[in-house]
Amino acid sequence: MKSDPLPQLLRMFFTDWMVQQRNASVHTIKSYRDTWRLFLRFVAARRGKPVVRLALSELTAAEVIAFLHDLEIERGDTIGTRNCRLAALRSFFGFLATREPELMAQCAEVLNVPTKKAPIRAPDYLEPEEVQAILAQPDRSTLIGQRDHTLLSLLYNTGARIQEALDLCAQDIRFDAPACVRLYGKGRKERISPLWPETVALLKSLLERTPRPVDAPLFVNRYGKPLSASGVRFKLAEYVRAAEKITPTLAAKQVTPHSFRHATAVHLVAAGVDVTVIRSWLGHVSLETTNHYAQANLETKRKALERVERPKTDGPPSWRRDQSVLDWLDTL
Repeated sequence: MKSDPLPQLLRMFFTDWMVQQRNASVHTIKSYRDTWRLFLRFVAARRGKPVVRLALSELTAAEVIAFLHDLEIERGDTIGTRNCRLAALRSFFGFLATREPELMAQCAEVLNVPTKKAPIRAPDYLEPEEVQAILAQPDRSTLIGQRDHTLLSLLYNTGARIQEALDLCAQDIRFDAPACVRLYGKGRKERISPLWPETVALLKSLLERTPRPVDAPLFVNRYGKPLSASGVRFKLAEYVRAAEKITPTLAAKQVTPHSFRHATAVHLVAAGVDVTVIRSWLGHVSLETTNHYAQANLETKRKALERVERPKTDGPPSWRRDQSVLDWLDTL
């Protein structure tokens, strides 16, 4: 009896297609792997069989739709997470369509499962005084406090995504003038971000206190293992709660590591930096993304309003200037 090709195709997808053909980052591969773990377990549970007995033909568009629904309703995932999971599944079926033409119909059905649009709202951003209040919370006399203060300062200085900062190694930093840091973003795209002298001093001090190999991540936990994004979010939440006592406006905001990236963009806009420069600074592919992140803050909007010429009127216009309109309204 011929064995089902699913296991072999999955191996080819992750080892050949993702790594060699697409040159995907480690984080993308891990994200796709986690999606497939969830999806295979979901389908196996629905069909009442172990994962090892699933057939490729059972991974239908209907199962994908049911899986996405389960993510949102049962797991409480956001629309953004739901769409990321769908992208991981679509990628495999796009690969499959090139390898197994006879499965084109099955692949096409999955590839046609639509992404879902999330409601767009103006995101919260941190005012400069709110950033400073948070940065003041870590106890820099302790190693963990010094690490966290340095990491958060780096996020604000560079506008780095959290994983970009956590992947940072000493070999990626230029300490001599002009000081800068090399960041590796989505799709392994690299960019250079300038560093303030204060940030350089913080990074030097951390490395002096906890020397690391030049090719090892700078930010580690108490066991010497690379710090995780979830660990950063946990510690940041503590610092924000403490900062709320000094700056009450923080209580109404959802502050995450990404908030520092957004704050960088907004404060660059307020400083008059051209949006194309900000796009390069943040590593955005699309200028539209930069425009979304770099929402003008209230001070910028106020100054813009002051530049608009006010209408010169002595008072509200009088409807008496057109008595015929009033006469007509009286007939309604």
